[in-house]
Amino acid sequence: MQDLIRRLLIELGENPDREGLARTPARVEQALRFLTGGYEANIDEVLNDALFTVDYNEMVIVKDIDFYSLCEHHLLPFFGKCHVAYIPRKRVIGLSKIPRLVDVFARRLQIQERMTNQIAETIREKIDPLGVAVVCEGTHLCMSMRGVEKQNSFAITSAMLGAFRDNSRTRMEFLELLKVRGLTATSTVPSPGLACVSD
Repeated sequence: MQDLIRRLLIELGENPDREGLARTPARVEQALRFLTGGYEANIDEVLNDALFTVDYNEMVIVKDIDFYSLCEHHLLPFFGKCHVAYIPRKRVIGLSKIPRLVDVFARRLQIQERMTNQIAETIREKIDPLGVAVVCEGTHLCMSMRGVEKQNSFAITSAMLGAFRDNSRTRMEFLELLKVRGLTATSTVPSPGLACVSD
C-alpha cells in the first residue's frame, strides 16, 4: 500500500522524498486501515454476548451516535449522527454495543443509504425486535469540497422496519423524541432507504 501511495504522490506532482512527505505513505496506510477496520470486524464478537432477555417492550433509543466514514465514490469523508431505536420482543442489546455496531458499518467504504440499512437489518437479525428504526444525518465532503460545493447541505437517510414502518404513531413518537434536523413529527417520513437532502 505504501508503494501505491508514494506513486500517487508522484502522479499528483509531488516529491514523496521531501521532508513533509517522507513518512506520509506509512501514515496514510495506518489511517486507511483504521478507517476501513469494519471489514475485519465480527458482529458477534462486537456484541460480545451482550444480548439480554428482559420483560420490556417499550421503545429503546440511542441517539446522537457520532460516525465517520469514507464515501466509496470519491474516498472522501462523510460524517454525522446516527440515531437508533428498537422495540424489544424478548431481548435487548447492551446499550454500549449499539455505537460499536454503528462503527462496524461506518468504518468501510460506504454510501449513507446502505450503512443505514445495514445497521437496522443487523439489529433485526440479532434480537428479532418488534421494530427497528435507524436515522442517519450526514455531511458529505464530496458535496461540500467538490462538485456542487454546497457547504451547508446534509443528507438524512432512514430505515424503518416492523412496527416503525407499519404503525405511523410509533414512527411519529420516535421522530418526535429525536427532533432530527429537517424531520419532525409533522414531516413526511422518508421511505425506508430513501435519502432526504437539505441545505
